[in-house]
Amino acid sequence: MAGRPAEPPLPPSPSPAAQGREKVSYCDYIMENQLAKSIEERTFQYQDSLPSLPVPSLEESLKKYLESVKPFANEEEYKKTEEIVRIFQNGVGEKLHQKLLERAKGKRNWLEEWWLNVVYLDVRIPSQLNVNFVGPSAHFEHYWPPKEGTQLERGSIILWHNLNYWQLIRKEKLPVHKVGNTPLDMNQFRMLFSTCKVPGITRDSIINYFRTESEGHSPSHIAVLCRGRIFVFDVTHEGCLITPPELLRQLTYIYNKCHSEPEGPGVPALTCEERTQWAKSREYLIGLDPENLTLLEKIQSSVFVYSIDDDSPHITPEDYRQVLLILLTGNPTLRWGDKSYNLISFSNGIFGCNCDHAPFDAMVMVHVAHYVDERILETEGRWKGSEKARDIPLPEELIFTVDEKILNDISQAKVQYFKEASNLQIAAYAFTSFGKKLTKKNGLHPDTFIQLALQLAYYRLHGRPGCCYETAMTRYFYHGRTETMRSCTVEAIRWCQSMQDPSTSLLERQEKMLQAFAKHNKMMKECSAGKGFDRHLLGLLLIAKEEGLPVPELFTDPLFSRSGGGGNFVLSTSLVGYLRIQGVMVPMVHNGYGFFYHIRDDRIFVACSAWKSCPETDAEKLVQLIFHAFHDMMQLMSTARL
Repeated sequence: MAGRPAEPPLPPSPSPAAQGREKVSYCDYIMENQLAKSIEERTFQYQDSLPSLPVPSLEESLKKYLESVKPFANEEEYKKTEEIVRIFQNGVGEKLHQKLLERAKGKRNWLEEWWLNVVYLDVRIPSQLNVNFVGPSAHFEHYWPPKEGTQLERGSIILWHNLNYWQLIRKEKLPVHKVGNTPLDMNQFRMLFSTCKVPGITRDSIINYFRTESEGHSPSHIAVLCRGRIFVFDVTHEGCLITPPELLRQLTYIYNKCHSEPEGPGVPALTCEERTQWAKSREYLIGLDPENLTLLEKIQSSVFVYSIDDDSPHITPEDYRQVLLILLTGNPTLRWGDKSYNLISFSNGIFGCNCDHAPFDAMVMVHVAHYVDERILETEGRWKGSEKARDIPLPEELIFTVDEKILNDISQAKVQYFKEASNLQIAAYAFTSFGKKLTKKNGLHPDTFIQLALQLAYYRLHGRPGCCYETAMTRYFYHGRTETMRSCTVEAIRWCQSMQDPSTSLLERQEKMLQAFAKHNKMMKECSAGKGFDRHLLGLLLIAKEEGLPVPELFTDPLFSRSGGGGNFVLSTSLVGYLRIQGVMVPMVHNGYGFFYHIRDDRIFVACSAWKSCPETDAEKLVQLIFHAFHDMMQLMSTARL
């Protein structure tokens, strides 16, 4: 999802003083705060000067690959793979590598187009459940605990803060993310608003309607989904954002209309269907009435989609299971699955998001969610400005022309979606014994601490190593997104084995654990610097395919997939960050787990997904074993010191 993130600066917020004036608007806020502070840097100003994504050395990549397969091979298997790698390196591999270097000369990011197509746009399985990521808003932990009757009023405030963020990006006032003084790629923030995936028969596409103010016009309407119906309204009036009281009037109009009239046909449910089937339904829908295309484009180009959901999920600071499950598997007529950002409101005043993963990685959403949470904290969850509402045009309902075939397609989409959704298990809990402070006090990197605990837990539950994908961030480079960090290392498994061997001394266990920490930290640093190997191998494979060459034996060798290659990682993991933000996705493979976590000073929050139909996997058991591993590791550090 997000990779190992830096903690970027938050943009300035509208001050409570500014909110308290008789009449406050976003324009007042810009005048008072932004111009006075005059942020010199613009959000996207470094894009042209970022370094190109490098192509690693073939020798280094293959050496790292061989090292990564060791935990999954016996001596004979390893020798066979070693020979396959040697032949590849001295033969077709070198030729493919040269062609990749040629490609890289003409592109600032040789991977970008391939990655988007192979990982997201060519995939035919339903993407809403299998590709999208979700997360709850953190406001329930402070000023907005679950409370019926608060959905619309809170909704107007959370909408306003999200729209302020949209304005910051449009005006390029969002501070550039940096590590030290080094700027990171900010391109993904362009893809957050007014962006949508569009289904194709064999390949989907992404349409981005967003423009900064200096680039020209950008759509300024949002789409609202409620009880199978779809509405749109403009969020600006007379050149400024409409205020929470004005937003509340629009939401109340939609809510009352939908709760006093019959439900709509639920066209959004089509987006949860298998991709080719959705593409065909979409073509048919447009063929029924050309006006349907205009309506689809209004949804696609909207700043984001806002859902008024009648569900009321349970949530506490220690248990997110139900809210994550409903965000990921809830009513498909209330999610436009292809939209880059669905902001979902529940009847008990809880909020969350459901986002298409294709246009951006989760760190973008983490930053938005944190920005909004900080604003809600600052203002005690209230609107402190004027209660006046201007005479703004009422929302427009988008009424599609449908027939029996489309209604049947909607019905079928729901059936397949709920069948798959009912198969998902999520365990999501807070570990409250300690957090970042204690791990760092012991000289242990908090992220590596959790990754090694996961390896130990998996080893104890399944009795074997678990090939693991951890997201590494490559935003140092132009349009950089991620690299795979394979955290199931030889060192990690040696340590896991020592923890299960009663004859191993505490000192030896600690020694092996620290070796595993050092290896993990070194690899993460290399991956972020563009020196990982998984994306490199993918590039070589795709060059072979483009050249019409046979697939090299390296990629058909059983150890390639057994070690996670080709998207076969049984553990698909990511650090969501060090803030109050949490998320989850489904596992990468049927017999695997999705594992996502955030780390605070005093606690560690983990969310784990698995498929119920797999008899081997159990998310609840794995999480409990991870919590035991946390204790064992900390005990190891304190006991071995004595």
